[in-house]
Amino acid sequence: MLPNGREERTREERVGRLIASITGVYLILLFIIPVFLVTNSVPELSGRANRIDYATEDGWGSWGNQNNGLNEDIGHDQEVFGYFSWTELNPVAAFVYSFGDLNCHQKSERSWEINGNQLAVCVRDVGLFLGLFMGALFWRSKGLNRWTVRDSFLSVFRDENIKSLYVEDRRMLAMILFLSIGALPIGFDGFYQLLTDYESTNPIRLITGTIAGFVLSWWFCAAISSKTEDFTDSSQVKLPANARLIFKD
Repeated sequence: MLPNGREERTREERVGRLIASITGVYLILLFIIPVFLVTNSVPELSGRANRIDYATEDGWGSWGNQNNGLNEDIGHDQEVFGYFSWTELNPVAAFVYSFGDLNCHQKSERSWEINGNQLAVCVRDVGLFLGLFMGALFWRSKGLNRWTVRDSFLSVFRDENIKSLYVEDRRMLAMILFLSIGALPIGFDGFYQLLTDYESTNPIRLITGTIAGFVLSWWFCAAISSKTEDFTDSSQVKLPANARLIFKD
């Protein structure tokens, strides 16, 4: 019998495998696609996050290809670097770059390039996907469904190492602490850069993105895996320190 009172953990493994597969495939494509594109066919980009900027050269979604000035915080004069349209790429490459276009600012100075082609997302987002992938593998290896999200989240630790959290009922506080550890580095680095003259570095962006992605993936997998129907009732759930789930009216 497993520490959570169940005989198997098929759901937890399936969730971890699914999230790891999705994020891992996209992460690999980020590096493979530029290799197989024509050399220097993806120029230096500078768009807006949560907007479509490089769909076409002069039609819908072409903000990034316009003259938005040089040395601006957002955008630049794309004519200087060469125009780019991901709708002209093959379907797989178009998907990779369209997803990056929508979700990332794609600033060239904060991005890597391979084969003379800028990657679809910035270094921090590369770190996020790496962290999401690693967090999903971590959950697949250690995670257990323990009815509630907080108890499932903490299930990756050995029961004897977290007994005090149950004796003192600090499980929610512990989960919030771990989520904060994931969010604070990337939040501080990003907002400090936004509000001051400080300019982060790509290694720091990669590290903070990876930490954030790892903790986010860990929590997300725990949330999806926390299913009450896997138990006959809450009394079947085994918790550290012989704790029991009690729900207040």
